[in-house]
Amino acid sequence: MGRVTERRKVIRIRDGAVSSRPDTLVAEEPLEIRLNGKPLAITMRTPGDDFALAAGFLVSEGVLARRSDLQNIVYCAGATADGSNTYNVVDVTTAPGVTVPDITLERNVYTTSSCGLCGKASLDAVRTTTRWPIDDAPPLRIDPDLLADLPDRLRAAQRVFDRTGGLHAAALFTDTGDLLDIREDVGRHNAVDKLIGRALQHGDLPLSRVLLLVSGRASFELAQKAVMAGIPVLAAVSAPSSLAVDLAAETGLTLVGFLRGHSMNVYAGEHRLALEATAAQT
Repeated sequence: MGRVTERRKVIRIRDGAVSSRPDTLVAEEPLEIRLNGKPLAITMRTPGDDFALAAGFLVSEGVLARRSDLQNIVYCAGATADGSNTYNVVDVTTAPGVTVPDITLERNVYTTSSCGLCGKASLDAVRTTTRWPIDDAPPLRIDPDLLADLPDRLRAAQRVFDRTGGLHAAALFTDTGDLLDIREDVGRHNAVDKLIGRALQHGDLPLSRVLLLVSGRASFELAQKAVMAGIPVLAAVSAPSSLAVDLAAETGLTLVGFLRGHSMNVYAGEHRLALEATAAQT
């Protein structure tokens, strides 16, 4: 295990000078997720936290909602023709009595490190299937200045990014800005799945009083994963998609984009941000 980075030869050109040296790259390998022995999905991911990734993925698919729903996760021995274990295939076994949605079993999903789970274009599907509707009563009250500090805290905690420059990150923070957990992956949706999967394994769902911060943009898939885990606030350093904004408005999710320095755009759920003092100064 531990295949998070790999070394490759690179030709460097700096101000016309050419040299050869090894470079550290983030590893990317396929992970096949099986559910109760049946192939379900393949995702391109950075190896590590594979069990959490699989569990988080199944939370976003509406299969798992609490730790008791999960019986076991194992790497599949004999995953290749010669019987060796590649550590690239995991099998998730649900607990007896857990109902698995038919749509999940009928749909083999291929996900990539760039787009995440594609094809779920129905806002109603997310709203009606989540078992953790957003419920942070009383609502979180977040100071915009606190939000502005979080990207620097996220960046400071990215250990593998410092060596490769090629990883996305996702982190959970308290409403006072304390870092609860951070995961890195070549796919930002995988990083979020790893966070949510770890929370499920620890019995911490729903994540009803935390903030989720992601590097890059806020896609529909990331908003979907936040909603399915009961997370009330999603912030991203780049832009959201139109469908992510629609989903946030539909479900009560606070969605913040372009979080850079002390500038940000609030696309939905502005009631959770302490904007009165800021508005009074403008």
